[in-house]
Amino acid sequence: MAKKTKPLSNRKLLSIAGLGWMFDALDVGMLSFIIVALQKEWSLTTQQVGWIGSVNSIGMAIGALVFGAMADRVGRKNVFIITLLLFSVGSGLSALTTSLALFLLLRFLIGMGLGGELPVASTLVSESVSADKRGRVVVLLESFWAAGWLIAALISYFIIPVYGWRIALLLSAIPALYALYLRLNLPDSPRYTALERKQRPSILQNMKSVWAKEYAKQTLVLWVLWFCVVFSYYGMFLWLPSVMVMKGFSMIKSFEYVLIMTLAQLPGYFTAAWFIEKYGRKFVLVTYLIGTAVSAYFFGTAEELPLLLTSGILLSFFNLGAWGGLYAYTPEQYPTSIRGTGSGMAAAAGRVGGILGPLLVGYLVAAGKDISIIFTIFTIAIVVGAAVVLFFGKETKNTVLKD
Repeated sequence: MAKKTKPLSNRKLLSIAGLGWMFDALDVGMLSFIIVALQKEWSLTTQQVGWIGSVNSIGMAIGALVFGAMADRVGRKNVFIITLLLFSVGSGLSALTTSLALFLLLRFLIGMGLGGELPVASTLVSESVSADKRGRVVVLLESFWAAGWLIAALISYFIIPVYGWRIALLLSAIPALYALYLRLNLPDSPRYTALERKQRPSILQNMKSVWAKEYAKQTLVLWVLWFCVVFSYYGMFLWLPSVMVMKGFSMIKSFEYVLIMTLAQLPGYFTAAWFIEKYGRKFVLVTYLIGTAVSAYFFGTAEELPLLLTSGILLSFFNLGAWGGLYAYTPEQYPTSIRGTGSGMAAAAGRVGGILGPLLVGYLVAAGKDISIIFTIFTIAIVVGAAVVLFFGKETKNTVLKD
């Protein structure tokens, strides 16, 4: 029998889950800046730099699959805490590494924690909020990602050039303490708690159920959508400071400009949070993905600073707003018994794109390809994702989650 806990208000639930989300973004955001410092300090090739981002995504893919399935067996709360501890401890240990091989191993473990935490946290929040507010609250949950990226940009701008990347990584390990606090204060979702009293299928049965006739179409839509979004996001954003350096700016100036671009993520989330309940999930996903595609194209082709900054700001605005819609949309496709599994498997499919995106950039840059060509590839991928949702996705605005 599950232990009864007092339900949290939407605001308190949002703040507790959101802070965990923020720590995720802090780690991913900081990695994009640390890559620039590591490339210089360890004399890494562009291919090796690409592997840092890709190994992180391999861990995220496995973490999303494993921990998403676990969430349907041992609860959303328990998995949320395990994943938070995993990436926090891994970040602290990676500050002590002196070789690329060990750094990559720890990035894999960190990635597992990151990949598992994100879909589980959105599932937990989705199941705890009423249908009329669910989309808005999940998008607001995603807005904590922007706060994490902003903190990462600030730490990177002020700490890395003066004190080095190791100190920056140690600062990102603080969430381990917060994870202990979460265990005492976070109840599991009421829908999962009710399900605990019933006999549940095995993990393998749940994975098969995701592809049952009733859910196969939305599963395919989600997998294509996730692949396109994650492929383009990690290909572009993990390389963003490096791309600025390639375009002729110093490391410190590049960090400064990326910090300015990062500020645009917050209004991107807040506008998406307002639109998602007014016009629906598909409207937000399609509109913000098209905005992302146009911005990516102009960012890749920009030569002058004004256009580079403007397109970079719009890229952050639209792309992160689309992410908010993605996390709100995904858990709504499945019933409670397979919601964690379905969300985790979709995220895992996306992380395959996250593996390929950074690698693609590294190898194309090494081959002497222009940045404009690379960003055109990401533009096309984003348009494909938008088209799949527009023509084949189902609207889930105001729908009551299935039990």
